[in-house]
Amino acid sequence: MVLGSTGSIGTQALDVLARDGFRVAGLAAGGGRPDLLARQAAETGAPVVAVADPAALPAVREALSALGAAPEVLAGPEGVAELAGRPCDIVLNGITGALGLTSTLETLKAGTTLALANKESLIIGGPLVKRLAAPGQLLPVDSEHSALAQCLWASGPTGYRPEAVRKLVVTASGGPFRGRRRADLADVTPEMALNHPTWNMGPVITINSATLVNKGLEVIEAHLLFDIGFDRIEVVVHPQSVIHSMVEFVDGSTVAQASPPDMRLPIALALGHPGRLPHVASPVDWTRAHTWTFEPLDVEAFPSVPLARHVGEQGGTAPAVYNAANEVCVEAFMKGALPFLAIVDTVAEVVGEHTVGRAESIEEVLAADAWARTRAAELTA
Repeated sequence: MVLGSTGSIGTQALDVLARDGFRVAGLAAGGGRPDLLARQAAETGAPVVAVADPAALPAVREALSALGAAPEVLAGPEGVAELAGRPCDIVLNGITGALGLTSTLETLKAGTTLALANKESLIIGGPLVKRLAAPGQLLPVDSEHSALAQCLWASGPTGYRPEAVRKLVVTASGGPFRGRRRADLADVTPEMALNHPTWNMGPVITINSATLVNKGLEVIEAHLLFDIGFDRIEVVVHPQSVIHSMVEFVDGSTVAQASPPDMRLPIALALGHPGRLPHVASPVDWTRAHTWTFEPLDVEAFPSVPLARHVGEQGGTAPAVYNAANEVCVEAFMKGALPFLAIVDTVAEVVGEHTVGRAESIEEVLAADAWARTRAAELTA
């Protein structure tokens, strides 16, 4: 089952599934690309389709009818969540943003293996997700966390042992503004920020990569996935994006995962777990000379990562506030209503005003999310 099927992760996942003979049990999308969703349903034979935006339902039905496809159609966020809880072998959650939390929880409640590309649902619902997830049920799809998992799997014959790990090293391309000082970023436009040097992603994730908020979220995600303290998670800038992350062990050895940047690889690794699907992506060409460089992160120019560490250490509802405020600020920036540097500055202001709760229920998490959105909207108005 593929949630977020019309997005970047979803379309690449369907490409992997088609080439390896998987059967698609269902598709879900926001509804902004009805023709693509209908074509995906027709090509995969998916028996059910969920559309998050009820207003898009007529366009989706019309597009399905034009292609002669007649799957069951579910509507609204509750329809997407219902689909996530239906029986299947694996759910790939590629929904963007906090909207994916309910689907993550429904998948875990159903006992289904979850391939998680929607990092936000783990980050904002950390205690809830961790409580529901059985060992091995949650498989990371982010390239960095897939890399960390592969390095940890290689850590020894007895499997992953947190006490053998000295440090997780999460790599970052540095985005389009690598090497610039904070003062150089004052006049950044949305067009400039959307010009990522390595990855082809959706607009929200691309802007998050420009501010490095995405890397901050990944630090929190790494902590939650692998139970490693924030003081043992480091971010290193690696502009070639070939080393996707590394694990440093207590004996001084470091294991790295390398491959040319292609999201189909971590997607396929999750879908094919515990095996590997053949011929998913091109490997490194060892007949050519390569130079791979690593640089320390400039936290003055990109304060989003230390801010993420702070909210991650606070725990509870703090990560939900960080994420929600950022989503509002990114939208304001895209509309020209907020300067680039003010994205993270405003997020920090919202985080500083928040009284952290324990995040013991989805209602508490969603209330913190809603408060942060309202407050961020007030600050960016």
